[in-house]
Amino acid sequence: MKVSLQSKITLYPLFIQKDNKHYIVEEPLSGDFFELPEISVDAIKRLGKGEALAAIETVLKDAYPAEDVNIIEFVEQLVELGLVQNVDGVQVNRNKEKQAKSASDAAGFLWIPHWVGRLFFNKTMNLFYLLLLVSNILILILNPELFPHYKDIFLFDSMVLNMISYLLISLVLILIHEFGHVLAIRSYDLPAKLSIGNRLIFIVFETDLTQAWKLEPKQRNILYLAGMSFEQIILFLSFGFMLLFPDANFVGILGIVVLDLFIKFIYQCCFYMKTDVYYVIENVTGCYNLMENGQTYLSSFLKKHRKSGKNHKEMFQDEWNLIRMYSVFYIVGVFLTLLLAVLYFVPQLYYMFTTIYLNLLGVGNRAAFWDAMAFFVMMMIMLILLVYLARKKEVK
Repeated sequence: MKVSLQSKITLYPLFIQKDNKHYIVEEPLSGDFFELPEISVDAIKRLGKGEALAAIETVLKDAYPAEDVNIIEFVEQLVELGLVQNVDGVQVNRNKEKQAKSASDAAGFLWIPHWVGRLFFNKTMNLFYLLLLVSNILILILNPELFPHYKDIFLFDSMVLNMISYLLISLVLILIHEFGHVLAIRSYDLPAKLSIGNRLIFIVFETDLTQAWKLEPKQRNILYLAGMSFEQIILFLSFGFMLLFPDANFVGILGIVVLDLFIKFIYQCCFYMKTDVYYVIENVTGCYNLMENGQTYLSSFLKKHRKSGKNHKEMFQDEWNLIRMYSVFYIVGVFLTLLLAVLYFVPQLYYMFTTIYLNLLGVGNRAAFWDAMAFFVMMMIMLILLVYLARKKEVK
């Protein structure tokens, strides 16, 4: 469909709100959100008033002399984004109704009342979660014996039971984390969607917080930190019971809980991944391509292409210093991951497979031998699944 300066453009109804640096434009029918600069929003508002394309281009060139204005190219981009309803009376997107129905079906947890979410996420509770975080750090400093050890996951002599118990505890903690996000977004009376995916061979739950773009940046931060807020409650209670009842039978289970939450907290600080904390940083700075721009900067820096670095500086403009600072934290995040591997993952794997190897050789009793066999079979199945998922991903 060809667009000319004489074309008459009709947009879908759009909702526009000011953000940190630019504007967030929502197309309510499909539930899509876009970040656009002021000049684009100005053009959209004029299109909504029915102004001619030629007139809009002239006005924009006068109002934004530093910008390269091409209204036809801009309208074509709006068509690609699905924001144009028809051009010269001809409907552009015929699948919009199906897309809208799909977006409506994606909405969930509306059965949770708005006031329930507000019980857990309000000014008082948000301060309470912050105090819990500070308290948990102080408890660890004052009680270093509570610091998680890599052997905490080996609660039983059976490696099969150790693996099953750890996976179940981790799964429950993930559900609590995600339900924190759900309650937070429901506190603003917005829908949420909890989906099931996989990371390597492990099943994970993820909360779709797309509707958070309806909110102001400060409000979005509450949604991003909601899961970690609930984790602080669990961590504080775990520390409390471990200190009050150090010899109780359930302390071993609490040790697994503390270890799992500790590792997840460190992962949140690994900014080379899009973690909850990363989204907060991205949201506060208003730089919504922080990771991608940081990777571009690091790539040019490592290759030592001075010319390329200069071009990137011009491309990033006022975000240049922010991206360089993020790049430092990006590298720190990689270091933290390696540190976790050295202190926890590698020792755990070494202990696990050394024990299994010795039991297979018959060093332990008969029960230990069959436990090792069962564990070995489980590892083989997981390895096969890993290869299968990797190949399936390549095919896609």
